[in-house]
Amino acid sequence: MRNFDFAPLYRSAIGFDRLAQLFDDAQRTENAPSYPPYNIELIAEDKYAITMAVAGFDRSEIDIETERDTLKIVGRRQKAEGTRNFLHRGIASRDFEHRFRLADHVKVVSARLDNGLLNIELVREIPEAHKPRRILIDGDNLQLVESQNQAQNQLQRQVA
Repeated sequence: MRNFDFAPLYRSAIGFDRLAQLFDDAQRTENAPSYPPYNIELIAEDKYAITMAVAGFDRSEIDIETERDTLKIVGRRQKAEGTRNFLHRGIASRDFEHRFRLADHVKVVSARLDNGLLNIELVREIPEAHKPRRILIDGDNLQLVESQNQAQNQLQRQVA
């Protein structure tokens, strides 16, 4: 495994320390368990989906929660009553926990369990305060420019 030096990034960029932390975390979790298998899909520009194969798990055995920039999915099997005598056991039934780092302003929209597949839909919603705005030099017309930007954004939403 190769370690990277992020010092040049810190000299020329501000606020990218979180990106460097993500790279460090990715290097540490390179050998993370892959059970249960899952897909991460880009649906549209700001829409994502996670599909996780959770065959044998009931809705009541799966917990999904978000906290700040982390999505956590936990599967805990309820103990089966009695003992079962398997001749072949090919369907895994072990507990799992997966954590996904979410980018700024990414939210979970919905989650559903269909035919053994857990489908989680996510969307990035950038607040108006974080969208680009035009600033005039001398600042006298700042309110006018902000009003024009808001009107343009509303018009673009109506057209879309």
